[in-house]
Amino acid sequence: MDMTDVRERGLVLLGCGKMGSALLQGWLAGGLPASSVWVKDPNPSDWLNELDGLHLNEALPGDPALVLVAVKPQMMAEALPDLKAMGGGGTLFLSVAAGTPIRHYENVLGEGTPVIRAMPNTPAAIGRGITAIIPNGPGAASMDLAEALLMAVGQVVRLESEGQMDAVTAVSGSGPAYVFHLIETLAKAGEAQGLPADLAMRLAKATVGGAGQLAEDSAEDPAQLRVNVTSPKGTTAAALSVLMDEDTGFPALLPRAVAAAADRSRELGQ
Repeated sequence: MDMTDVRERGLVLLGCGKMGSALLQGWLAGGLPASSVWVKDPNPSDWLNELDGLHLNEALPGDPALVLVAVKPQMMAEALPDLKAMGGGGTLFLSVAAGTPIRHYENVLGEGTPVIRAMPNTPAAIGRGITAIIPNGPGAASMDLAEALLMAVGQVVRLESEGQMDAVTAVSGSGPAYVFHLIETLAKAGEAQGLPADLAMRLAKATVGGAGQLAEDSAEDPAQLRVNVTSPKGTTAAALSVLMDEDTGFPALLPRAVAAAADRSRELGQ
């Protein structure tokens, strides 16, 4: 199965909110014709309504190459059974729905249905996402197709087991929210030191964004990059003495936060 199959047999988007829309934008920009895409969404955006050739809330093809499941987990019970006729092997199901395990799709769609579970994150909206994927069985061609589709919005990594998905959810899936909160609190701290609110926020956004890009682009690891910024007994060292405290700083706080997210992900998957 490859992109030619997708163009000829069609791709179904079950749910097209922020993540589904980000993916669809990437595919269209990469040359996939809108006429090869069917979208089922009860509240389509204006952008979807205006896409020429898109099959929006029309009857679905009988044998699409791929179904992308992008509905909220709470909507899964209502939406997925309608696609049972597509189960059994001919159609690949690619899920970006958080907390829904592969076994759920197998139970609803039937044995022999190829399923790939994926965990993207919100920077996909600007092509800077990272997505982890895991299949329900061997199938290099299906994995290659899923990877090619998901690379339209950023990086893709392959997991060794589905059990790793809860940790991925906690680190990269939920992780952007941690960074956004860091920006919020860093800006507030700047205000507390006398900066105007808009200037403090601009400094915080650019600092976090620039540091993240430097961490990705540099040959040095983040620990060394931190050392590079830190002069002995200087201003950065004074701040890091607070942030790196083993009882109250990042070394204590972030493991607790990530564990809480991973635990919740496990609960949702039961």
